[in-house]
Amino acid sequence: MAMWRAAARQLVDRALGSRAAHTSTGSKKIVGVFYKAGEYADKNPNFVGCVEGALGIRGWLESQGHQYIVTDDKEGPNCELEKHIEDMHVLITTPFHPAYVTAERIKKAKNLELLLTAGIGSDHIDLPAAAAAGLTVAEVTGSNTVSVAEDELLRILILLRNFLPGYQQVVQGEWNVAGIAHRAYDLEGKTVGTVGAGRIGRLLLQRLKPFNCNLLYHDRLQIDPELEKEIGAKFEEDLDAMLPKCDVIVINTPLTEKTRGMFNKERIAKMKKGVIVVNNARGAIMDAQAVADACSSGHIAGYGGDVWFPQPAPKDHPWRYMPNHAMTPHISGTTIDAQLRYADGVRDMLDRYFKGEDFPVQNYIVKEGQLASQYQ
Repeated sequence: MAMWRAAARQLVDRALGSRAAHTSTGSKKIVGVFYKAGEYADKNPNFVGCVEGALGIRGWLESQGHQYIVTDDKEGPNCELEKHIEDMHVLITTPFHPAYVTAERIKKAKNLELLLTAGIGSDHIDLPAAAAAGLTVAEVTGSNTVSVAEDELLRILILLRNFLPGYQQVVQGEWNVAGIAHRAYDLEGKTVGTVGAGRIGRLLLQRLKPFNCNLLYHDRLQIDPELEKEIGAKFEEDLDAMLPKCDVIVINTPLTEKTRGMFNKERIAKMKKGVIVVNNARGAIMDAQAVADACSSGHIAGYGGDVWFPQPAPKDHPWRYMPNHAMTPHISGTTIDAQLRYADGVRDMLDRYFKGEDFPVQNYIVKEGQLASQYQ
């Protein structure tokens, strides 16, 4: 039913968009940067997270007299985004096709008031520059928590069970059980550690509990003792002490100046030989070449994730060609279910912005010159 309700809302939205828009003194110019769907745009009425779907808010915005520009063209001095930077009031971006909002772009954006992230993770924005300029930065907190945690569990299993070589054998007309089984393992009984235990990290730990794993976590703060006991997870204050204990390590920390390049050659060397690493957080947390080298040497037995730096990943990115990886484009948090949640969240915040109302407090990344704690 939710699917058809969303489809019906889109039809109403398009009808609203066809009305002659009236311009008022409160009219705003809103720019959205999303990935282009192309031939897939019409295959699902709820595919709203793309350029063509435009978050399903075009008619609603235009019926109120606002201008809504949507593009996927975000790089270089002559891109479509650059044409609108000087006079836009709101910029909506997404982690899946990030428009990098640099200090230079912020300086050019004389009318800019609000930066919204359709999803979770606003590190593609120069947050100190945004704070210094008095901008508000907000995201749809919690919108794709379930989506990302489920994807992390999927990649853990894919890598542990050595699934991808088996799939490739079938596609290539081969049959070699030994070629898969010699490095396939159960998840039960393994020690899994998450670096970061925020919303996604905690949910992953909860999802892992039925697999009878030994669960560890490292974070700035210890989670609620009752939840910790319920999950059966142990807090590890010292990251470097936790790493050699883990058969599987999952990265669930935001990208900040402190975590950028956190997993370099020296830290990777502290991991157990044959470790599985899953990273759906941010690519720049890892030293890309150090990861590729560790996969080639076998120190990392398998690396999986959907985050790269930069994005889209260049064709010569070393992770494309390293052995035993389970990498994809940035897809974990943009399932259809997640798209509907973050589209609703963006619409809600825009509505509040037009009315001069505050956003839900957990959505703020920058407010009144102050960065959220996770980015400090």
